[in-house]
Amino acid sequence: MTATSHFLRETSYRALPPEFFAAATVSPAPAPEWVVFNDGLAAELGLPENAATPGLLQLLSGGPPSEGRENIALAYSGHQFGQWNPLLGDGRAAMIGEIVAPDGVTYDVHLKGSGPTKFARRGDGRATLSAMLREYIVSEAMAGLKIPTTRALAVVATGAPVYRETAHPGAVLTRIARSHVRVGTFEYAANEDARRNQGPVLTRALADHCIARHFPEFAGQKDGYLAFYASVVARQARLVAQWMLVGFIHGVMNTDNMSIAGESIDFGPCAFMDAYNRRQVFSSIDAAGRYAFNRQAPIASWNLARLAEALLPLFDDDDAVALRRAQETLEGFQPAYVAALGQGLERKLGLKPRDAANEDFIAGMWRLLENSKADFTLFFRRLTLFAAGSNAPAFLDLFAETSAETREEAAKFLADWRGLTAGDDFPSRLALMRASNPIVIARNHRVEQALNAANEGDLAPLLRLCAALKTPFEDPAPPEKPEDDLEAPPRPEERVVETFCGT
Repeated sequence: MTATSHFLRETSYRALPPEFFAAATVSPAPAPEWVVFNDGLAAELGLPENAATPGLLQLLSGGPPSEGRENIALAYSGHQFGQWNPLLGDGRAAMIGEIVAPDGVTYDVHLKGSGPTKFARRGDGRATLSAMLREYIVSEAMAGLKIPTTRALAVVATGAPVYRETAHPGAVLTRIARSHVRVGTFEYAANEDARRNQGPVLTRALADHCIARHFPEFAGQKDGYLAFYASVVARQARLVAQWMLVGFIHGVMNTDNMSIAGESIDFGPCAFMDAYNRRQVFSSIDAAGRYAFNRQAPIASWNLARLAEALLPLFDDDDAVALRRAQETLEGFQPAYVAALGQGLERKLGLKPRDAANEDFIAGMWRLLENSKADFTLFFRRLTLFAAGSNAPAFLDLFAETSAETREEAAKFLADWRGLTAGDDFPSRLALMRASNPIVIARNHRVEQALNAANEGDLAPLLRLCAALKTPFEDPAPPEKPEDDLEAPPRPEERVVETFCGT
């Protein structure tokens, strides 16, 4: 029995019908070694264990499960870039148990890169160190920004190479999540139900599991399944709005990458935008721009429509009534998203809440960003500095290399902003600006620099970046050299124009 068995309990997923998972035999790492252990997250979870705990390194590198337990890989389907795939599943991941945090919330403990499973689809089941550290960095950046997200407890180097065109160091990531049930999990259940012609047995079992764990207030209600769906819709609307407010682009918003718990999950070719472009795409596999920055809300709604299709039999026995209820509920996505985005922008801009003039002003802000291609994060950061008393040139310098017309547009924006924000209550709104506009984000060039250094055995850039991302609204420690400034946008030669999935 490992030293961790007293806090890691059997996953409740095993109470579901066996169609939803398969036994997963992990492949122990030949020479496991800690790369990074998230002590802060461990404390939040109430774990008595740390990186020095005997047996923990072996467990989180893909070692054998503790006595009496069996690791499982989860089954799910998905629409990938709009194309239906009836069977995906955890091809290189295993659920090893659950943790109950001090606040009573239950979290999945999930190993990624621990070896091939039944769902591997000819893959090697492994993960590169770079891909796992990217997920570690970005998930912790999202947590620092107060955006709902899965978390990373640890990354362990396996000591074995992984081949992706060339050899790369291998690693295993320990992911912590409120849930690993995805929209694609419900698509899988509905597909299995239809194929076996057994009615919504699997769909109902999965919905009951999700309600019991995440929405217990709906258990036993007459319209509990519809209320569950409505809550998922509302959570996704808020989540995507939060992404948009910090310039985050997920990159692969397939239905198997959307959590019903409303957490950001599966950080592959994701990125934070530098120069503003509403059609910005970084993912190397998104040639058509399906998951571009300005497409994220429509795609989230599309994914939620697929969830509704899977849940229809639970909404009403009458197909027409069930469809009408689903459509009416999904129609709530757009107003919820618009409200969350608008309220967030009011905070970022220091505007008076619900002022009638805000809508036109915000529309003008988007036009200015599009015309100028100004750095998205610095736009709000320098406006916050201006609001706190700095000189206007620091903000207007963002537009120095644009056309005369755009520079005039920027000056008018600043003048209009002054008029809209004047008032005795401005100090409280300035505090909201400071709490809403990050100084440090996981800029793509800094992430790449940290990953490249880590591959060479130098963890200093990674640790420095992660430390700053924990408190993104605070000024970071002064850099020793100007080129180490974590707030600065990339120089032309540092720009990252493409990111990769890592599988």
